[in-house]
Amino acid sequence: MIEKYKNKIICGDALEKLKELPSESIDCVITSPPYFNLRDYGVDGQIGMEKTHQEYIKKLIDIFSEVKRILKKEGTCFVNLGDTYNSSPIGHQVDKLREKSYQFKKNQDKNISTKSLMLIPERFVIAMIDNGWILRNKLVWVKPNAMPESVQDRWKKAHEYIFFFVKSKKYFFNLDAIRTLHKDISIKRAEYEQGRNALGLNPSSMGEKYKKNKSAMYGMPARQVKLNPLGAVPPDYLVVNTNCSEQDTSLEHYATYPQRLIAPLIRAGCPGKGIVLDPFFGSGTTGLVAKKLGRSFVGIELSPEYIKIAEKRLSQNNLGI
Repeated sequence: MIEKYKNKIICGDALEKLKELPSESIDCVITSPPYFNLRDYGVDGQIGMEKTHQEYIKKLIDIFSEVKRILKKEGTCFVNLGDTYNSSPIGHQVDKLREKSYQFKKNQDKNISTKSLMLIPERFVIAMIDNGWILRNKLVWVKPNAMPESVQDRWKKAHEYIFFFVKSKKYFFNLDAIRTLHKDISIKRAEYEQGRNALGLNPSSMGEKYKKNKSAMYGMPARQVKLNPLGAVPPDYLVVNTNCSEQDTSLEHYATYPQRLIAPLIRAGCPGKGIVLDPFFGSGTTGLVAKKLGRSFVGIELSPEYIKIAEKRLSQNNLGI
């Protein structure tokens, strides 16, 4: 039944359209829901403009309960979500198609101090865990080219989170597809340890008297170093520029995430020829990268105008990753 949805964009409300998809039919979910109280996209039924953060979190949990149902037992789920300050009463209504941006009055939470971060991502993650999801990583997206800010009393925002969830203890994860080059220091430590082993100086074979000699033990690694020939386990952060530096002139969506941010998630979290779902499809970056990496996609998007943008990108974009 899922075959009829493959490589298609479904127009409509995420929660309602997810209910139409068959259970345990999706290999991987990668998405970025609209952030709370930040932008008004001018579409009826949009998420993010709720009066309270509790209502916003509840809507997301309802959606991801359906995501959990349609995700395979060995499936993976990646969610990019940013935070909101309970401060400025002004937000932005975005009409990128007409190259206009309008201001709107934001809802402020009287129970949270003005100027405070609301910890929306953390509240969402705790609710997800309470709903049975397993959180495997809190990946940090570091933005070297983050937009400058005019604030005078805090650091500028230069990162967001990508939360890596699974529904089962055993799941698909291709670590070899995302391994990185070993650092020089790791190679040196491995060579040093191999040299000590060749001399019979492995800690397990040392006498008690030698072990107590601090000068003899100086510089010895805390544990035996074994380097995988395919590369190192990557760290839990991704250093990727925002889209203003990508040479993708078809980008017209206000909050599109970079292709290079999504590629390692698909490589590691979705098997070859698997299906990637994005219930907040926007301009289609998830589907575009899935297509380039030999996977299929299913997209759900509320705005017919953004669907047109996504369809154009999917049909014309041939850029590499």
